[in-house]
Amino acid sequence: MNVAATDQLPVVVVGAGPTGLAAAAHLVDRGLEPLVLEAGTQAGAAVREWSHVRLFSAWGEVVDPVAEKLLAPTGWVKPDADMYPTGGDWAAAYLQPLADVLGDRVRLDVRVTGVSRTGRDRVVDTDREQQPFTVHVRYGDGREERVLARAVIDASGTWFTPSPAGGDGLPALGERAAAERISYRVPGLKDPAAHARYAGRRTAVIGSGASAFTALASLAALAKSRDGADTRVTWILRRGISGNTFGGGSADQLPARGALGLAAKAAVDEGYADAVTGFRTDAIERDGERLVLVAEDGRRLDPVDEVIVLTGFRPDLTFLDELRLGLDERLQAPVGLAPLIDPNQHSCGTVYPHGVKELAHPEEGVYLVGMKSYGRAPSFLALTGYEQVRSVVAVIAGDRESAERVELVLPETGVCGGAGLFDRPADTTIDGGCCATPTALQIGVGAPAASGGC
Repeated sequence: MNVAATDQLPVVVVGAGPTGLAAAAHLVDRGLEPLVLEAGTQAGAAVREWSHVRLFSAWGEVVDPVAEKLLAPTGWVKPDADMYPTGGDWAAAYLQPLADVLGDRVRLDVRVTGVSRTGRDRVVDTDREQQPFTVHVRYGDGREERVLARAVIDASGTWFTPSPAGGDGLPALGERAAAERISYRVPGLKDPAAHARYAGRRTAVIGSGASAFTALASLAALAKSRDGADTRVTWILRRGISGNTFGGGSADQLPARGALGLAAKAAVDEGYADAVTGFRTDAIERDGERLVLVAEDGRRLDPVDEVIVLTGFRPDLTFLDELRLGLDERLQAPVGLAPLIDPNQHSCGTVYPHGVKELAHPEEGVYLVGMKSYGRAPSFLALTGYEQVRSVVAVIAGDRESAERVELVLPETGVCGGAGLFDRPADTTIDGGCCATPTALQIGVGAPAASGGC
């Protein structure tokens, strides 16, 4: 197939989440044809799984402007920019309408099982860049198909590949065998089944980020409720507790995050959660109907009924194995992006917006975007994903100048996405937006290369 014919092929977008649908909207806006392949049976399938969780970002920070332009002729009305949606709100009021507008360009219940160059495995150099991409897919009914593409934008995220309990990055011994008593999600305790699972029982929560805070706060609230007596939490941290363990509290630049940290601290201070520090899980053993966690140093904790593992996520790279990707050996993020997002050096608010230059791979025409682009790094921001796809789509369209120009405007301290308190009333606003200051900082091409907004 010649280059001209390749240019007539669609751009395959893997995943119909916020970043993937935004990529499709930008492609349509540029006159290019997207084909969005979503493994779930609904658009925003991963977001819907945490529908009970409230974002740190307000509506004004989670709607892509080009997607909004595509929605406008349908009569769609943007929610109040200062309100904080739950995952369910985000999916119902924005992602689903956007998928509906894209229509047949979005295919559901279809899983991408492999991506390569037509007639070329990853070893072959000859005429490689002249060949279109071949995307192998499997439908829910078992049918298989090959789809040819001019470019591939992987926005499949990391939600379905949570990190395990083991302190070495591998599942703890016995973790798989105890799978029916282990969850890797923040529980939605308004669901009767989840309520029954945790009420009046002892639960171990492993993790030290916002998701762990949310779980601690929600389980403490359950313990205080009329039917939550005897609900207890063992909070397991791989490190010690320091002055910044719970965030900045009332001084936090992200008020929603600060409130969440304070709620988690209250769960410990009020005796609803017992903190165990420096505990790296080595094994999960059975003790009758209960589980015992064993640390690398031999410590054994009191038996628990349930375990919630909230130790982060990692990318699924298996279906990209025949492509030549340039990934950082630690974070599994693009090598150009990794120094900007390394959690050993940066936190939310210190990562500059970025685009195609940082997302490039040795294999031209393939891009990892959204949470997938961050590999194992946390604290991703919807606005960052929208800027990524704006830049990537521009270069696919041949507009290199626009692709290399950073167009994102962030509040001065950055705007962080993530799990907020899930039981906050739906009409709640937080003064100052997600970040404490509304002052805007235009971050352009001349911004420092290794630091900046999240």
